[in-house]
Amino acid sequence: MPDNQKPWGGRFAAATDKLVEAFTASIDFDKRLYREDIAGSTAHCRMLAASGIISPEDADLILHGLAEVREEIEAGAFPFRQDLEDIHMNVEARLRERIGPAAGRLHTARSRNDQVALDLRLYVRATCVETVERLVALQEALLSLAASHQEVVLPGYTHLQRAQPVTLAHHLLAYFEMFQRDGERLREAYGRTNVSPLGSGALAGVPYPLDRELVARELGMAGITRNSLDAVGDRDFAAEYIFDAALCQMHLSRLAEEVVLWSSAEFGFVELDDAFATGSSIMPQKKNPDVAELTRGKTGRVYGDLVAILTILKGLPLAYNRDLQEDKEALFDAADTVLASLGVFAPLLATMQVRADVTRATADAGFSLATDLADYLARQGLPFREAHEVVGGLVRRCLAEGKTFADLTLADFQSASSLFGPDVRQITVESALAARDVPGGTAPARVSQALVVAAALVRQSREWLSRDAVR
Repeated sequence: MPDNQKPWGGRFAAATDKLVEAFTASIDFDKRLYREDIAGSTAHCRMLAASGIISPEDADLILHGLAEVREEIEAGAFPFRQDLEDIHMNVEARLRERIGPAAGRLHTARSRNDQVALDLRLYVRATCVETVERLVALQEALLSLAASHQEVVLPGYTHLQRAQPVTLAHHLLAYFEMFQRDGERLREAYGRTNVSPLGSGALAGVPYPLDRELVARELGMAGITRNSLDAVGDRDFAAEYIFDAALCQMHLSRLAEEVVLWSSAEFGFVELDDAFATGSSIMPQKKNPDVAELTRGKTGRVYGDLVAILTILKGLPLAYNRDLQEDKEALFDAADTVLASLGVFAPLLATMQVRADVTRATADAGFSLATDLADYLARQGLPFREAHEVVGGLVRRCLAEGKTFADLTLADFQSASSLFGPDVRQITVESALAARDVPGGTAPARVSQALVVAAALVRQSREWLSRDAVR
């Protein structure tokens, strides 16, 4: 085919302007869909032959040629051409060069509209699976860290001010829950993605006796789309994946912020492994948490991908519009970013050292037992709001005198309220933890139970990946 000649039909007398050719081409980024494109074409070809639409001889030629084209791409020897616009036309043109006119029969009963919808669904399906795999690896790193540090205590925070003591395991399990929700959302998105649009044609279906279910089965898809107009114009599944990626990246960003804070000299709760930290070009003493900082920073670009795809979709009439070509770069970028972030964060956590002595000292310091003192008075019959006022006065006194609760005598306590007895001295970090013995609380017994439940959830995710997920 001569350069600049349109690769389909005789409607046009003039060649495409080079500026238009460059502006409309997507091959530079959609060539990564070659596996999905060839898999979809292979299934379509088999269905055409099984339905008697093309001959078995042509089908054999096409299938053999498609396998050769894939091998050529994977060997890095494929001559991608911008004038052919996209991965679909590049593959088809190369197939024609290899097997001759029979290649033209492959596009029978198919449009690029339903073809690209299928390719993108196959890509999102596989990416959902890979993202779940990396989420599970991160959850396993969190569980390992939590299980090996069940006795470690640190202050819990609200407003980034010391609030009440918690166990490190309880704190880490909070992130486990966030990532569990991320995995569940992705598994649900997988189900909505895993249906075949092929057979929808350009927009109205096709006038051939297709077996659409056969194509779906060939590709391991759970079913077929119900409406041809919706099938070619729908990108909800792509937007849903990007939303799930954005939410996951936000959770990673929150965890990354904790790592940044905890590894600072001001906190000193953890020490990052040298392999997951960087130095300074001018300050020899620096050990910077760049992996965590970049994970935090990359969240903004995934948010941008989400805004981009929602904006692309917001004004499109049915059915297909060329605007939809712009969906891929946002999708690819979101997937690449969240997969890279998940991939690096699991080993960062696995190699991170916890400084239990520092976390314990920080939990003991200050007034993290203030709520427990107020609860003590409430159990003696004082209304909690009044108990809150009494303990607040004790805090004010300690601040004025440069003391902590541990420095106060029994007489000091009783000067604030006669309801304080000698057993007030039994209020410790350990008693405060044990007192939170409710489902979801930080009591050590509850946390031990939560670790068992979390391990079971990981097993369920692993079972889904090995039994139900199709890549």
